[in-house]
Amino acid sequence: MDRFFVQKQNINLETNTCIIEGEDVKHISKVLRCKIGEELEICDNDNNEYICEITDIDKSFVSLNILEKVDIKRESDLKIKVYQGLPKGPKMEMILQKLTEVGVHEIVLVQTKRSVSKVDDKKEDKKLERWERIIYEAAKQSKRGKIPKLRGILSFKDALEDMKNNDLNIAPYENERTKSIKQAIKGVNINTMGIFVGPEGGFEECEIEAIEEIGGKSVSLGPRILRTETASLVASSIVLYELSDLGGDE
Repeated sequence: MDRFFVQKQNINLETNTCIIEGEDVKHISKVLRCKIGEELEICDNDNNEYICEITDIDKSFVSLNILEKVDIKRESDLKIKVYQGLPKGPKMEMILQKLTEVGVHEIVLVQTKRSVSKVDDKKEDKKLERWERIIYEAAKQSKRGKIPKLRGILSFKDALEDMKNNDLNIAPYENERTKSIKQAIKGVNINTMGIFVGPEGGFEECEIEAIEEIGGKSVSLGPRILRTETASLVASSIVLYELSDLGGDE
């Protein structure tokens, strides 16, 4: 069943009705070719979801009746924030899609010393808008209860300041040979976890030192060197498996 996110004010629980607006209207009517009487999953981006029946399709909105509330916990209690060193465009799109699917809470884009990709200020808003759309589509496909936040593009210094708000921060680093993620998180009470992943060229040593100065830990992802798009997904998956709901019950 196709899933769509709507704003809370578009859901009326007193009348058991819902309205979809915006770009999704065209997708429902022109791409999916939905008809009156068909059912859709509706989520309010706050872990509340409903099975709804289409009652009207207009050019600017789709009206639905709420049939039932779905009681499924989709989101992890652990909030993972991935600080992603800015990679090239196609890699960025895959990173955003896969991190959304796996269950990351927030993605923060960071300009590091070895970031090959540079986003012009004039094009930044359009880039972010496109990337937000990729996250939105991935959230629908993976049946997330919330759409992950996207922030950036931050300087390395600003990213470090933001990381100070997390309970623990780790940074996968190819020169780290001994400390694993499992060792880094052992015995730490974590509600919000930061994972800082370098771009294609990795981190410079001074950047790792700066991360460690604020209490962050460099970690190894094993004996093989992973691409940045792989490292982001692997690190997030390991943390969610060890501390949360990936692979089984919490």
